[in-house]
Order: sequence, then C-alpha cells, then structure tokens
Amino acid sequence: MSAGIVFHSLATLAYGLLAILLWRPLKHSEAQTRLGTAKRIGLLGALILHGAGLYMAILQSSDHLYLGWALALSAALWLGLIVFWLESLAQRIDGLLLILLPAAALVCLVAAIFHQGHLVNAASQWLRIHLLIALTAYGLTAVAALQAMLMATLDRYLHRPVAEAQERGSLSRALDSLPPLLVQEQLLFRLIWISFLILTLTVISGAIVSQQLTNVLFPLDHKTIFTLLSWLTFAVLLAGRHLRGWRGRPALHWTLLGFAFMLLAYSGSWFVIDVILHRG
Repeated sequence: MSAGIVFHSLATLAYGLLAILLWRPLKHSEAQTRLGTAKRIGLLGALILHGAGLYMAILQSSDHLYLGWALALSAALWLGLIVFWLESLAQRIDGLLLILLPAAALVCLVAAIFHQGHLVNAASQWLRIHLLIALTAYGLTAVAALQAMLMATLDRYLHRPVAEAQERGSLSRALDSLPPLLVQEQLLFRLIWISFLILTLTVISGAIVSQQLTNVLFPLDHKTIFTLLSWLTFAVLLAGRHLRGWRGRPALHWTLLGFAFMLLAYSGSWFVIDVILHRG
C-alpha cells in the first residue's frame, strides 16, 4: 500500500470525525455551527494529512507526475478547504463545513480506493509547471462550482412555502447555519477571479509546452478546446458582473457551465481511461 493511500485514508477518518462532531448538535437543538479552537486545530491536522497524501501520490519523483481523475477531485477539495481556512480568518463562514467536510471525506475515500492513474514524464520544467497549474485551476473551478450549487440549494430553501419552513429537521437547521447568500456570493466571485487567473496561466503555459513539443501553439484536441471554452465562459461571467452587475441565478448558471467544460476537459477523459477502459 502506497503512502498516498495511507494518508488519504487517515484524512478520510479525520474529515469524517469532524463532520460527525459538527452535525451531531443539529439533531438536538437549533444551535448555530461554530468551529471552536479544538475543531479548528483538528481541521488543520486533516488538511496536513490530506496535503501529504496528495504530495506523496502526485509528486512521486523529480521528473514524473502521477495523475488520475480521483486525485484531481481530491486536489480540488483540498484547495477548497484551504480557501475556506483563509476566508474563515476574515469572516464567519463555519457553516460551510457542514457541506465541505462530508464531501472531503467522501472524495478522500474515493482517492484511496480508485488510486489508478498515469505516470506522466514531466522532465521538461515547463510541462511540470503546466500540469501543476492546470491541476490547481481545475481544483479551484470545481470548488467554485460546488459553492454555486450550495448557493442554489440555499436560495430554493429560503423561498420554500411557509408550511415547509415550519418543519425544523437537522437539514433545515444545517441550512440555517450557512452564511448569508450575500457573503457566499462574495466568496464565490473571489473564487471565480482566482480560478480565472490560474486558468489563464494554464492556457499560456499549455501553449508554451505545445509549441516546444509539437510546434503547434493551440492543438485542436478536446482538452484544449474545452479548456478554452471554460476560460471564455468565466471571462464572459466576470465581464457581465463588472458591466451589467450579474448576480444570483445567472452567475450560478455561468459558473456551472464553466466547470462543466473543465470537467469535460480533464476528469471526463481520466475517468473513461482509468475506470471504464481499465488502462490505469
């Protein structure tokens, strides 16, 4: 068993335990979710375990990278939790952990089970840089999509009928513990801006690598096409936000569309190769 699998398994246990500790009080009271000092330290420990698992799984040697669809998803959630950690220092968004922690536990478990991937020869420094930037862009875009879906769920919850609003189950209390939509929208567009900048670097570094290896600046393969479509989608969204004040559902729809293009560019092809075709 590789060290990456071991650390992903330990991270699964850590995230799962923290998720149980946060969800349990919601079954008995309407107390708001608070991340105390002990839980915050526990989250930091889980992030370290998760990061160690990714490092040992992906960076196996100085001139190779080990990549796969499950590791890509794992990196996405890890980056998302890093962003959450930094944002939580400035504003109270602890309620988001009710969604992030179970998702992180599930993804780490998937990464430990479906650890198949591809050993990519990244002896070229530019290729290595490009692959790591692309993985970061994919991860941040995935986190933005998750945030958009969470906001859509909360928006439907806030507009539910009065009769349903009076039913106070654990899920209702969990949704009530989430930060206000305005705060979440600010977080969403901060994620989108960062994702767009990293995605721009992905396109530039990819063009440099392609020029070096094939003498073609932008090869017409599916990854290049869908990556450019994703970049264009986020560019339109940010322009619409700046010029037209886009917010709410239009912003959520454009975010999910941009992530769908990224999913088709990366995870879709990795899943088909690694799982369906059994070539990992």
